Amino acid sequence: MTTMTTYEPGTFCWIDLGTPDQDAAGEFYGALFGWEQQEDENAEQTGGYRVATLGDQAIGGVMKLMEEGQPPAWSAYVRVEDVDATVAKAREAGGNVMFEPMDVLDYGRMAFIVDPTGAALGLWQPGRNQGAGLVSETGAMSWHELNTRDVEAAKAFYADVFGWSYEEEDFEGAGAYVAIKLGEQMVGGMLDVTDRVPAEVPAHWLVYFAVDDADATVEEAKGRGGEAMAGPFDIGRVGRIAVLKDPWGAVFAVIKPDPQMQAG
Repeated sequence: MTTMTTYEPGTFCWIDLGTPDQDAAGEFYGALFGWEQQEDENAEQTGGYRVATLGDQAIGGVMKLMEEGQPPAWSAYVRVEDVDATVAKAREAGGNVMFEPMDVLDYGRMAFIVDPTGAALGLWQPGRNQGAGLVSETGAMSWHELNTRDVEAAKAFYADVFGWSYEEEDFEGAGAYVAIKLGEQMVGGMLDVTDRVPAEVPAHWLVYFAVDDADATVEEAKGRGGEAMAGPFDIGRVGRIAVLKDPWGAVFAVIKPDPQMQAG
């Protein structure tokens, strides 16, 4: 079991879902991943924020949509040492700021930036909340992937903001893929989605969850009102993957990791 107590700056540390129906979303994802939901101890101050858990470990958050017209979506957060300084770096590198830095009680300090290709990403400077307590296990977040139509612009931006480096590789079933590295650690990936998704789909960060059976998870999601957007399909040396949409429109991915990848 991969439990986490701290995260290195520049790594993904937290995810949360914005949804119009926290109760129904809790049932949907609970059936898929075995989660339970509990209201945050300071729910009145956090707008009814709920924490999704597996056993006694926090997996991520589930919150009500904050603004009229806001689309349901999964958001990912990168751990940083100083949110304000990172926001300044993002601006200097050609990005925009969706939400300015703000304190979340004593849990930490956050902001949302938008990269030059249009993808939004959360920043988290931890206080009491270091991030998810469990990763890369069944039902937990396991990968983060930027889907964009301008990989080179994204690579330059994130190198400036987080110090990421990159390795490019061709995978059977996926073609060219950019792996994101922080030092020697693999922290995510980038995929050029030109001609892969409809033109109206904006650049976005896609959150992956580990599952024991991708096909069974897809069928469970469809039976509960979800939609299979792509797959399941196999990616050589990676695993079996599917991209899903929940009943309210939030998109996420699931992966049954290749045993060789798990062993490595």
